[in-house]
Amino acid sequence: MTACETEPLASRMRPRTIDEVVGQRHILGKGKLLRRVIEADRLTNIILYGPPGCGKTSLAEVIAKTTKRNFVRLSGVIAGVGDIRTICNRAREELGGKGTILFVDEIHRFNKSQQDVLLPYVEDGSVVLIGATTHNPNFFINTPLTSRSLVFELKPLSAEEISFLIDCSLSDRERGYGMLSAVIDREARDFLAAISEGDARHALTALEIAVRSTPPDSSGTIHLTLEIIQECVQRKLVRYDKSEDGHYDTISAFIKSIRGSDPDAAVYWLGKMLVAGEDPRFIARRLVISASEDIGNADPRALSLAVAAMHACELVGMPECAINLSQATTYLASAPKSNASYLAISEAMSDIRSNAIEPVPEHLKNKHVRAIGSEKVTEYKYPHDFANHFVEQSYLNIPKRYYRPSDQGYELTISKRLDFFRGKLT
Repeated sequence: MTACETEPLASRMRPRTIDEVVGQRHILGKGKLLRRVIEADRLTNIILYGPPGCGKTSLAEVIAKTTKRNFVRLSGVIAGVGDIRTICNRAREELGGKGTILFVDEIHRFNKSQQDVLLPYVEDGSVVLIGATTHNPNFFINTPLTSRSLVFELKPLSAEEISFLIDCSLSDRERGYGMLSAVIDREARDFLAAISEGDARHALTALEIAVRSTPPDSSGTIHLTLEIIQECVQRKLVRYDKSEDGHYDTISAFIKSIRGSDPDAAVYWLGKMLVAGEDPRFIARRLVISASEDIGNADPRALSLAVAAMHACELVGMPECAINLSQATTYLASAPKSNASYLAISEAMSDIRSNAIEPVPEHLKNKHVRAIGSEKVTEYKYPHDFANHFVEQSYLNIPKRYYRPSDQGYELTISKRLDFFRGKLT
């Protein structure tokens, strides 16, 4: 077995030039800052920040090859202060040569002392530092280092970009499996691209397992089916097309389960959507709507909890925000129900669209302008000046009731209060 065959596929398929880098067009596209810096060989210290498998290490190696500098790699997990000093002192002795790039993978794992050791070598240019981290550099890397570096955020690869890498790996005769006559069904490729969630390493590792564990058929072709890929990633395909009926039917079942006060069914449909890769922010927005449409003032806390869950999705993301969505879902499904607020605004808007618009009563207007000879205007009565903070006066020129609170939850209290006030009007 050759060295190439023993090297993991994800490592063999690393890009060799900037143009081979897949994704990250926001920093590597024509005219973008990082590309200009690399091509002009005006390299400065760089922090690459992004999720696993988005190409941080690959990009660092491409930079080294493009600029023709020495490339030394350290791991933030296992390297110590002695390793840092040895490499940096050697680089300092070689100053005036082609220069050294020190790539520190998982630089956030370096403690403060280790990061401080790097600082003088970075300051005098002994090394050009490229740090890679999955954590926010503003919180996990010392300010003196970040202030001397350009920080670039890398994005997860899209499903289309992952699919492209899969196809390249199967067709590349030098580094991939082009010599093996391996093919993958489109459904299997799309599933692998989606389930990898932007992590190219995860996708190519699963592809490698599939190719190496699948015997060729009678024609010598290694045929990768959906079932084979599912087995390799140990996850099954959830039939859920985001643009077709599976999407709309599932979200409909989810909302109707909440409306029907069945938290168990609601959580099941929530789980299906999350496993299928639905955007948690979409689910959160539907919860915010349901909190007012199906619960309303029967439990005013429902809306606050739904909005909090929506903010949590933005703050923590998947997979953790699934817990926040589950809390909101089970609360809303278990809460007392009322659609009185929904019916009230629907009826009011319908009246406004179909009937003449009612003028604002004079005593409710912001400013009172009395023309010479005009009739006396009724004065506005300030409710807080009266007992129970209520006073009889008209707020609409027509007698109309839009809001009819139910007898559920807090709306029963609201209903009694309104009956008390309305009793004074009769």
